Amino acid sequence: MDLLSSFDDGDFKVFFELWTEFVPLEVRDCDPHAQKLEFYLHVHFTIFPLKIHLGRHVPDFEVRITHFKHYLETRGAALSQTTEFLPYYALPFVPNPVVHPSFRDLFQESWIPEMKRELEKFLTVTLKVSDTPRLLSLYQLRLQLAEAEKRTSSYMRRFNKMQADHHNLIGVTAELVDSLEATVSGKMISPEYLQSVCVRLFSSQLRQSAAQSIDFTRPGTASSLLRASIVPQRPKEVPLLPSLDYDKLKRDLLGGSDRLKALLLQALCWRLTRSLQGEQRDTVLQAYVSNDLLDYHSTRQKPVLLLMRSKNEMVRQYMARLINAFASLAEGRVYLSQVPSLLRLLIESLRTEEKDSVSRENVLGALQKLSLRRSQQSAMIEDGLIDWLVDELQDSDCLSDYTLEYAVALLMNLCLRTRGKRKCAENPKYVLKVLTDLLGHENHEVTHTHFHGHTHALTHTTLTHTHTHTQTDTCSCECTQTTHI
Repeated sequence: MDLLSSFDDGDFKVFFELWTEFVPLEVRDCDPHAQKLEFYLHVHFTIFPLKIHLGRHVPDFEVRITHFKHYLETRGAALSQTTEFLPYYALPFVPNPVVHPSFRDLFQESWIPEMKRELEKFLTVTLKVSDTPRLLSLYQLRLQLAEAEKRTSSYMRRFNKMQADHHNLIGVTAELVDSLEATVSGKMISPEYLQSVCVRLFSSQLRQSAAQSIDFTRPGTASSLLRASIVPQRPKEVPLLPSLDYDKLKRDLLGGSDRLKALLLQALCWRLTRSLQGEQRDTVLQAYVSNDLLDYHSTRQKPVLLLMRSKNEMVRQYMARLINAFASLAEGRVYLSQVPSLLRLLIESLRTEEKDSVSRENVLGALQKLSLRRSQQSAMIEDGLIDWLVDELQDSDCLSDYTLEYAVALLMNLCLRTRGKRKCAENPKYVLKVLTDLLGHENHEVTHTHFHGHTHALTHTTLTHTHTHTQTDTCSCECTQTTHI
């Protein structure tokens, strides 16, 4: 550490620059132990030339004395009333501190090692080294900033609406006061005027047509609506779904007829996708995971997951739908990532299913969502999924919008990795032709959403490999991945 090196070298300028930079101001100003240590550090650097001969690197002793005087008059002034430090305020004025009895302890051989141990102990406690890479810390700060900006924007919209409602309320109040003053003079308030005032009052709660259709001339109508508008709404109670017998469910999925298997898988999928977002959906997913619905921990020779290889197309379709539903939720992706054979089954299904079948579309959707995880990306690249995607996208006009969108998103996620870029660079002309053709595809929503954020980097890497065949260092940054959930 530079602080300890400058301590050993007696370089007080470098030491105190680093001390000021790395030791927080609140610690230096408020921690008594830090103040005491800082005082003795100044003493150490002041007498350093008198204790150790540093040859041509020896600083001027008078410069150190001047620096110590300045410290005593500024930051050290607060310690002048402490008995322990009081003798050292005379140090700048003693001609030869080495022989002075008051400073005898400073010139003992044990004094510098003891000071260094105290310094090391203090730095260990104060400067806790973070294991988080600097780049990741910056990215996390960027995410926090973006979230703060989003909240600020939301608060500003709410503030502007409240301000507008406040101004509107003041305007209506002023008109009502004028009307009350007019009634004192005998002028009557017309029903039409009362109707227009109430419409202005309730324009934010009711649609204009609804507000105009209410008979505000009936006594108590306007006041009742006003009181009702400020009553807090009770949160809607969400019922929990009844629990299932998962052991029997798995037995039926493995031993039942194909029709029963398809219906059960459809029901399981709907139970997850049609549940209310929030506690109800979380409970359903947790029940699936805790009961190991896909038989991840099972010792059976044929777990539920092998229904992906069923000869019945409807069974494969609803199994793929269920896996895609799992992959749409963060907890579901964590569960799926723990199943070692899942990716192999999905990629196998992707290559064997008929083009644009519902089963293949759902498998592709699940793979795209799983590609958000680094370990899954590596496995997909190793299994040659990039080559398959490029071949499929070559004839993009024959693909459904769903297949095109998720295939492009999956390819972009895999190509964010350096290994993925290198895979594309193995056949650069072919990959570039497919990419440029896709940029001209009639589905602008897909190409604009997924390509313009990533194509430049991918094209640059592919062109570099085309002309120079060089390789780049492995990239560990995955902070801009494309997601469809």
